[in-house]
Amino acid sequence: MTDESRNTTAPAAGVHHAGEPTPTGSSAPSSPSSGRVPERRPRKGIGWRNALILIGVLALSTWWFHFRAPAVAEGTKGPIVASPSAATAPSAGPSSVAAANPPAAAAGAKPALTVTTVTAQPDQWPVRLVADGSIAAWQDVSISPEVGGLRIAEVLVNVGDKVKQGQTLAVLAASSVDYDLAAQNAALAEARAGLAEARANNDRARRLADTGAISAQQIAQYETAYKTAQARVEAVQARIRGEQLRLKQTRVVASDDGVIAVRAATVGAVAQAGQELFRMIRHGRLEWRAQVPAAELSRVSTGQVVMLRLPDGTSVGGGVRSVAPTVDPQTRNGLVYVDIYPPAAGAAAPLVLPGMFARGEIDLARSAVLTLPASAVLLREGFAYVFRVDPATSTVAAVKVLTGRRQGDRIEIVDGLKADQPVVDRGVGFLADGDVVSIAKP
Repeated sequence: MTDESRNTTAPAAGVHHAGEPTPTGSSAPSSPSSGRVPERRPRKGIGWRNALILIGVLALSTWWFHFRAPAVAEGTKGPIVASPSAATAPSAGPSSVAAANPPAAAAGAKPALTVTTVTAQPDQWPVRLVADGSIAAWQDVSISPEVGGLRIAEVLVNVGDKVKQGQTLAVLAASSVDYDLAAQNAALAEARAGLAEARANNDRARRLADTGAISAQQIAQYETAYKTAQARVEAVQARIRGEQLRLKQTRVVASDDGVIAVRAATVGAVAQAGQELFRMIRHGRLEWRAQVPAAELSRVSTGQVVMLRLPDGTSVGGGVRSVAPTVDPQTRNGLVYVDIYPPAAGAAAPLVLPGMFARGEIDLARSAVLTLPASAVLLREGFAYVFRVDPATSTVAAVKVLTGRRQGDRIEIVDGLKADQPVVDRGVGFLADGDVVSIAKP
């Protein structure tokens, strides 16, 4: 076998051109009949193909990051136009905000954003005390029958019904009272008959007194019998009035205007005197009983305006009616009684029920404040920043401010900014300290 045939069957790792001597220390590969599998020769042109693919991937990446990505970022910002370098500003930490950058305006840098400016506005905001409490009836009225041992024949109202003073709520069976009243009427007739007889006897005795035909003792006896008959008639008349009152009391009526809150009356049950059949919210008035810490009670006074937040998210107004003269020794809280105002005419009434939990704000006073729109304040890692604009150089400076209360879409600025200093109104998340901006005309 020649050297060319040996080189043809040689492994890929030991390939060499024909006519070249075999390296020292290596032996010629065995023939296929020796049992060894010949290795495949490498394909030609694979290195060039991989290089072309790599070049294409790099070209596509360059096009995306330099042309496509800035266009997408610009479209998502709306009216605020940011440079590609500014789009990464929100991910920077507080150190990037507070760091002092070289003035970009001097170098002719491209504006990072087109912004509008705003200044802090003075205002009068109420100082509020937040408290929790429960809603309860202004006054609960217990309605019970005044007669006992009678069966409830009819119930005329239900829970939630509005009733007027004197309105019948339930009717008791009056048959036994009717029988007692009839018996007393009969006793009255008997007593009147006895009175007539006693009157006649007394008159005759007085006529015979001057003749001596009757003794003075007998005359006194007739006069006593007459007066006794008069008293018996009056006693029977009093019992009749009592039975008539019992008959009237078989109708259980409302003692005042209000709303039925509880109904315990059941048709067929035997009611006892003093047994509560109904519970009524007097005049339908409700109150909020706020739990206020003892240290804050001195700031609360009668007439202060209160705004309550109900469980369903709606609000209802009220006013402080009184402050309890004592403090709970366990919780160290005092009760503030707040009248809940009814809704205005034509307005939808919020759902306010006794027993509801509500959180309220009591307006204690009003104070002067400086406020900014919430969009002008950047919150980052627990601190608040605004970007003050220098109109001369069109640069912004990150200023740390102390914020206070929030009302609607405005935030109170407690410290760190003056009223006449312009700041960026919106888009502050795309800015860094020292950026050049383009100030839009209002």
